[in-house]
Amino acid sequence: MTIPENVVKIILTTDEGLCAMAYIFEQSVGKYRYVYEGTSYRDKNGNPRNTRIRIGKVDPITKEHVYTPEYIARMEQTDTPVAVPTTQKRFSIEDIKKSTVKDFGCLYLLRSIAEASGLMGVLQESLDKAWQEVFMLASFLVVTGDPFVYCEDWLNSTESLPVGNMSSQRVSELLKSISVDSRDRFYSAWCNIRSEREYLALDITSSSSYSELIEDVEWGYNRDDENLPQINICMLMGLDSMLPIYQTTYSGSIGDVSTLDTTFHEFDAITGGKPILAVMDKGFFKKSRVTALLDERKDRKFIVPVSFSTSFAKNQVVSERKDIDCVENTIVINGESTRGITKIRSWYGVADVYTHIYYNAKKASASREKIFAKVASLRDEAETDPTKSAQSEEYRKYLNIRKSAKSDSGYTITIRDTVIEDELKHCGWLVLVSNDISCAKEALRIYRAKDVVEKGFMRLKKDLDLGRLRVHSNESAKNKIFVGFIALIILSKLHIVMANAGLYKKMTMQQLIRTLSKLRIHTIAGERITMPITKSQKDIFDAFGVTHPA
Repeated sequence: MTIPENVVKIILTTDEGLCAMAYIFEQSVGKYRYVYEGTSYRDKNGNPRNTRIRIGKVDPITKEHVYTPEYIARMEQTDTPVAVPTTQKRFSIEDIKKSTVKDFGCLYLLRSIAEASGLMGVLQESLDKAWQEVFMLASFLVVTGDPFVYCEDWLNSTESLPVGNMSSQRVSELLKSISVDSRDRFYSAWCNIRSEREYLALDITSSSSYSELIEDVEWGYNRDDENLPQINICMLMGLDSMLPIYQTTYSGSIGDVSTLDTTFHEFDAITGGKPILAVMDKGFFKKSRVTALLDERKDRKFIVPVSFSTSFAKNQVVSERKDIDCVENTIVINGESTRGITKIRSWYGVADVYTHIYYNAKKASASREKIFAKVASLRDEAETDPTKSAQSEEYRKYLNIRKSAKSDSGYTITIRDTVIEDELKHCGWLVLVSNDISCAKEALRIYRAKDVVEKGFMRLKKDLDLGRLRVHSNESAKNKIFVGFIALIILSKLHIVMANAGLYKKMTMQQLIRTLSKLRIHTIAGERITMPITKSQKDIFDAFGVTHPA
């Protein structure tokens, strides 16, 4: 029988007349040294056989053997107890039977992010006893994106804060119990710690529902093209921090422009008048709204694109069309060039505004090719079946289709060039007005950065299960969106670090979550034993600046 040279113990045993020899030996694997139990014996045909199993490791400091709980229990069951280091707790077979193994790594990272960003402290300060449940619900959304009805199953397999039962009924009770004052305290405290001076992008989206019991769920313009009533969600996000700052909800029938004043007033009340520069998209533009902001609230700073339905925007293009396309007016942002110029113009006699006029030749050319190709296709189809095409509004928009006895088909078809020219007149052009930003390049950089809100909404609805409101009361709907907002803060922070640390080159966010979920914790008789950490898990913790769990 072949015995390894590094044997530390030999035990002779017999089995039905066959001699077997058990031995314990050490072997290095990488930078660690493990302990194995080997057995050498001869089978019934007299052939030598060897088996081995890993039963522990060598303590790098004391050089003592640290055995696995399973091996200790097995040896005790055979009345051959092993020597256990004083630093290693001994567990009974009953302890091991009652032990649990739960996912640990993902929640460990989320808690670290929440504590480092100040989110955890704000939750404790504002939500009293419910803060732990709210944080666990938010973490559940980040990790799984599943409906709350599955939260209890997730908690059963995950190391958790002491929240107790989180059944569907308990979650429903929790969503009804969070008061308006608690939410307001949270937003106020969160805005205060996000005190850095940054521009805030403002946007609005909708979440649909089948429920007829939610007061704010009403019919209105549905941004997802769903034939369902909805509730509107308005959000402010920091353009530099890329984190959600504040959100509020409105009745589904209220339009974007109507929410603007209310959101500003609510934000003032929450923050005590914190300065804000609102970056809005074209959905928030209205001539009267800009006039009111300039006339009534001169302290309200903003950037907003002006619609080409107004004479103001049309006049800017007319005045700059001949001279804007030159090197002197070229602006380069993130490798993309455009032309830009700033003029101070009077806004319908109310006040002077910084007017930023931009022309992107590449976009103008792409729009031109797209429309030309579309009209050419319509013309070819109309020539094939002029009778049917003459009845279509789209064909008549771009083509003159007239009956003609001189034509073989009985029709003459000509292109309406003036319609195409009118449609192309403002392609590639953008007009922004602001009462605060005086530089064309800076204004464009800020305006382009506003897509952080759009991406936030996409995560809120796609990754956090808020595209549908599966609740049946107004308060429950608002509190589910509130929990989603907290989850979005965590999710946004995950995205920022992954982007900055280059983790997206190695994995998706879901792969990161799955990798960390494999880090588990074994709890035996109250003793928590963290499983070994893989290199990928260490790399993730290092990227987030999080200490490796002990």
